[in-house]
Amino acid sequence: MPGAVGGRSGAALALTMGDPAGVGLELTITAWQRRVSEGLAPFAYFGSAEAIADRAAALGQVIDIVRIASPSEAAGVFGRALPVIDMALPAPAVAGVADPSNGAVVIASIEKAVAAVAAGEAAAVVTNPIAKSVLYRAGFAHPGHTEFLASLARAHYPGSAADPVMMIASDALNVVPLTIHIPLAEVPAAISSEMIERTLRIMAASLSREFGFAHPRIAVAGLNPHAGEDGSIGLEDRDVIAPVIAKLAAEGLHVTGPHAADTLFHPAARATYDAVLAMYHDQALIPVKTLAFDTGVNVTLGLPFVRTSPDHGTAFDIAGKGRASASSLIAALKLAQRMSERRSAAAANAPL
Repeated sequence: MPGAVGGRSGAALALTMGDPAGVGLELTITAWQRRVSEGLAPFAYFGSAEAIADRAAALGQVIDIVRIASPSEAAGVFGRALPVIDMALPAPAVAGVADPSNGAVVIASIEKAVAAVAAGEAAAVVTNPIAKSVLYRAGFAHPGHTEFLASLARAHYPGSAADPVMMIASDALNVVPLTIHIPLAEVPAAISSEMIERTLRIMAASLSREFGFAHPRIAVAGLNPHAGEDGSIGLEDRDVIAPVIAKLAAEGLHVTGPHAADTLFHPAARATYDAVLAMYHDQALIPVKTLAFDTGVNVTLGLPFVRTSPDHGTAFDIAGKGRASASSLIAALKLAQRMSERRSAAAANAPL
């Protein structure tokens, strides 16, 4: 499959700017400052050198910045300075005050990071948080980050699949919501056997190739209370979800369920699987954010390159106040490095 590997093994990561009015600038500063203690691989920052220098100064932080022309230069300077692919902003980045006039640069940061990975100049994309409502006013034409990345993947990797699936990954729990940002009342009608099968196949492939599970175990949560109790509490679990699980299990995939969601996330249950496919947003995100609020990572499976992101938003309300935790961004950088290394190794060992 053309472009299946993504970025070049050993290359620096490509870290996008995100909304410069949010916490992304200060999280990047903290991540670079903790590069040694956290054992971070080199990353190149695609964004405004002036904005990140100004935020560091406002927070009383010490950071050296070196402008570079390509992520391939990042490793050479990362130990002493933050490598920046400089992208000037048309308006000052004011902490907590989003400015749509900077939206075009926010979008261009993502575009350039993906292009760098596609060209083999960077290993993976790590995205700082964006504010979709702000970008919409700047002419952003996609529902969100993930859909935009999928469109870029199709442009840069002709002929390859770009079928994104959102996973929240953490040491405590890996979980995928089958449906995401739709009203709860619309969830039952949105679920189909084809959708479940597609998502489970993408999960199984990625968990094996990029997460190191030789035979990944996936538990599927039921939609209804008690997974429907054989049709007495709704028919979706019995008639839509269960047949797909049986089909894939017969093929040799380790997929089980549908399980009652209320007993699926305690410690003993979590020991029996490597990831969960949940049926809707809160069914997935409530347990993972309870277990790993500061260290969860948003991962996009199903792309021809690795993409991770902190599992939080722009946090305009605390931007510039020195209160934002960089734990999720640091976890996203570490996970992107591990995933890109495993993906490259899998590609190198694949039969010709």
